[in-house]
Amino acid sequence: MELAKLQQAGREPALPFTVELADGAGNAPLQVLSLLRVLPGQRYVGAAVWRGRPVLAKLLVGPKAARHFQRERDGVLLLQGQGLVTPALVADGLREGQGGWLLFELLEPAQSLGEAWAAVAGQAALSDAQTEVLAEALGAMARMHLKGLWQEDLHLDNLLRSRGQLWLIDGAGIRAEQPGQPLSRERVLENLGVFFAQLPPALEPFTEELLVHYLLANSEHGLPLEALAKQVAKVRAWRLHDYLGKTGRDCTLFSVARGASGLRAVRRDQAAALLPVLAQADALIDQGHVYKTGGAATVARVEAAGRALVIKRYNIKDAAHWLKRFWRPSRAWHSWVEGNRLAFLGVATPTPLAVLETRTLGLRGKAYLVTEYLAGPDIIERWAPYAGTAEVPEAELQALDALFATLVRERISHGDLKGHNLFWHEGRWAMIDLDAMCQHRGAGSFAKAYARDRERFLRNWPVGSELYRLLDARLP
Repeated sequence: MELAKLQQAGREPALPFTVELADGAGNAPLQVLSLLRVLPGQRYVGAAVWRGRPVLAKLLVGPKAARHFQRERDGVLLLQGQGLVTPALVADGLREGQGGWLLFELLEPAQSLGEAWAAVAGQAALSDAQTEVLAEALGAMARMHLKGLWQEDLHLDNLLRSRGQLWLIDGAGIRAEQPGQPLSRERVLENLGVFFAQLPPALEPFTEELLVHYLLANSEHGLPLEALAKQVAKVRAWRLHDYLGKTGRDCTLFSVARGASGLRAVRRDQAAALLPVLAQADALIDQGHVYKTGGAATVARVEAAGRALVIKRYNIKDAAHWLKRFWRPSRAWHSWVEGNRLAFLGVATPTPLAVLETRTLGLRGKAYLVTEYLAGPDIIERWAPYAGTAEVPEAELQALDALFATLVRERISHGDLKGHNLFWHEGRWAMIDLDAMCQHRGAGSFAKAYARDRERFLRNWPVGSELYRLLDARLP
């Protein structure tokens, strides 16, 4: 097919497909075998074969194709011009009315540092394996900065391990200050801020230790930790805002559909399994194990395609209740956003999988939230054997310390921190029932809300009991 037809191919064009490309030697078909990244109607990236050679193909279509093509090509040439390790550009071209293409040598086998990090992310903070991954990334950044370049779209998946080297990819994000001259300190701090903002908050105490790996390759500037910390906080706030915006927008991560009859958002990688669950949510609730029924909400554990899920249905009790609810986002939607907020911040919570608001002529009615099911006990059950002695396992107390420290750092209040809303799961305390959760902008409003959360949490045990005194002394 012609390249321009990819603009109508959608998110999942049938594979394999062949695109006719033209170069100096005439037309040459490109057979695309798999897709690694898709921006519908704009960009298609995948493994392909061209003139009998395996390549990584970036196909750019739509009205922005020429601009995207030029940015990608310019970035690749900057990397090559400064002698940095990047896949060779085998062929490229741009045709008016069709689009552009860039074909790179295909690195096989290859592992991104993002994949390497995912394999060690669950280890203790700054384990040797984690240090190895982050040191590689910081060394690559330092070498770029020493040459006057930086990666605007900086993340670990843009660094590939292959053939005993670390390769820089994604030329579209490469920017230059003065090629060949070390990057200014201001720009270095900005770019390092982007990098450290993507790491788990548990690694914050090790920033200085990690910076050593950068300075070993580029010691051109002194890097004050306070200035870097401010930049990290700024980028983290932006990244969270950007991510939460995606939870309500059709994108790579989420499949979202809006209309007069409803609003539906589903994790895209699980949409095929979850859409049938939303379609028969009421029937599944009726057949499932009901934890709570009647009133404003019904909660049930259900089985769908051999998988345990929790569905929470937000009911409309009567006309008066409907008048209070129809004009504002449902509590299901609020819980969807807050669950994704906690997940983004690294706070344990059942993964929010899907949300559905039913509407009539745009006016909200019942709503549904689907999350994963956590099998662990809540904190009341878990600590029942220790109520009289306060001999709680230290690991569980430290996990509670970590949770409360995160809530304080991020200014998050739960709103109903009773023991049944805190579950022990895979070595962490996970929060559920996020209907009233709030991330506060100001310290004053957070202090009041946190005091209420703390007081409600302690009320899970009798005042004066050994466990109450232990927790009262321990919690911030």
